[in-house]
Amino acid sequence: MKTEGSAKTNPNFQDADAFYEALLDAHSGLSRDASELLNARLILIMANQLGDSALLQACIATASQDG
Repeated sequence: MKTEGSAKTNPNFQDADAFYEALLDAHSGLSRDASELLNARLILIMANQLGDSALLQACIATASQDG
């Protein structure tokens, strides 16, 4: 895995629409608290898939920047 410590910000999805639909479906009918818990679990599972500390820190920094 390439680990330069910089987060990709250009689209890199194989099927972004399918991912977005699956994410919306997963949240369907959940309370706000349950939805936030789902997001937290999903973030941790995805972070585990990346696994690279420098890349994870770069992702956090990128997400923390104002729009």
